[in-house]
Amino acid sequence: MSTVSSEPLADRGIASTYQVRTYGCQMNVHDSERLSGLLEAAGYVPAPAGQVADVVVFNTCAVRENADNRLYGNLSHLVPVKEANPRMQIAVGGCLAQKDQGEILRKAPWVDVVFGTHNIGSLPMLLERARVAQEAQIEIKEALEVFPSSLPTKRDAAYAAYVSISVGCNNTCTFCIVPALRGTEKDRRVGDILSEIHMLVDQGVLEVTLLGQNVNAYGVEFGDREAFGKLLRACGEISGLERVRFMSPHPRDFTDDVITAMAETANVMPQLHMPLQSGSDSVLQSMRRSYRQERYLGIIEKVRSAMPAAAITTDIIVGFPGETESDFEQTVHVVREARFAGAYTFLYSQRPGTPAASMPGQIPHEVMQDRYLRLVEVANDIAWAENKALVGQTLEVLVANGEGRKDAETERVSGRAPDNRLVHVAIDTQIGVPRPGDLVTAEVTHAAPHHLVADRVLSLRRTRAGDCSEQPVDKSVLLGLPAMRPV
Repeated sequence: MSTVSSEPLADRGIASTYQVRTYGCQMNVHDSERLSGLLEAAGYVPAPAGQVADVVVFNTCAVRENADNRLYGNLSHLVPVKEANPRMQIAVGGCLAQKDQGEILRKAPWVDVVFGTHNIGSLPMLLERARVAQEAQIEIKEALEVFPSSLPTKRDAAYAAYVSISVGCNNTCTFCIVPALRGTEKDRRVGDILSEIHMLVDQGVLEVTLLGQNVNAYGVEFGDREAFGKLLRACGEISGLERVRFMSPHPRDFTDDVITAMAETANVMPQLHMPLQSGSDSVLQSMRRSYRQERYLGIIEKVRSAMPAAAITTDIIVGFPGETESDFEQTVHVVREARFAGAYTFLYSQRPGTPAASMPGQIPHEVMQDRYLRLVEVANDIAWAENKALVGQTLEVLVANGEGRKDAETERVSGRAPDNRLVHVAIDTQIGVPRPGDLVTAEVTHAAPHHLVADRVLSLRRTRAGDCSEQPVDKSVLLGLPAMRPV
């Protein structure tokens, strides 16, 4: 039973504050932008730093084994806070909410609202209903009714934006619970995607990242296997759009026309995040990943042939059930051959509801940990060597929020190169102090395993996005998209 006061905060002359805490992938980050947009459209304001909000929203992930413990631990920490502030409301959404549903209220009865991945637009209504009824509310829909990009959005950065082109996934990887929580793939209409991008560019956005659980399968719903490559080329025709990225593709659907479109479209960045998961054919088969080592390395070779400067990153799972030392060595072999600019490496996480959770041959934690450390050492050495090869080159760096905070000791700001490498750039006051959204051209003077340093600044290009970082942004711009009809 909720203990929230039935008297609206606005009626008492008190501004209702909110905070959204996000866990998981870029799709969750983008969903949190929508949750923030919805709450601000409903009259809430962001809680000041260090202050507990009147409404705390947890946007959860269910991919890792410790996701449950992390959520319930954080919820427990809020019990005394809520007891001291009876008007406080707590909401839990995202993949873990879709998975656990009513179990969340059983374990944490002080939660006021539980909502799923298919109904984030219901959050303001559910909060109001919980407040008035003095009772916790739960709404979990099993299928998408309105494409989430029709919802208002509050972006953290004026210069960059996520754009969803699809939601859901048709794959059946044995380690993954996401398709069960996000549903089957639903593709957005091309015209709606391009209209959103045009609107974002009009607001000053320089960079968009196209999102999908399996982004290069885009078009499967309307039967066009080359739809993703065509979409990339269409993005290349949008004046003012300087950088286009996408994630995450699946090797099974990565076709030659996409590689050609990447190479021939000037604003598509020379960057590719291509999940490997394992280099062993037998493990890939057990994972139900519909490619093998030869196919994967063949894609890498084609990408490098078309775009020699491309930075390629990947995801790898260590310790999948049945993985032998020989299987693990095959993964190491692929890492050496592919020479990734970065590898996001994870210990296999047993997730209830997935076929892999009940497979024989579960690997002891100490074995997984040993393999993980060995693989990370190899991957880091390669990434460092690849970064060292860039010393002396000139890069255009898009200065970033968060990453772009000025470092008082080194007098540097940070941002991303075209290939998405993190670059710390010196501040040359004679040229000017860059703002988030501005573009700095500088020479790389030092390389570390996970970043570059560019202390020789050549030029600074100020942008409209940089202007926005110095000014309060109009709420209509923050909210982004107006309400739209379901697609």
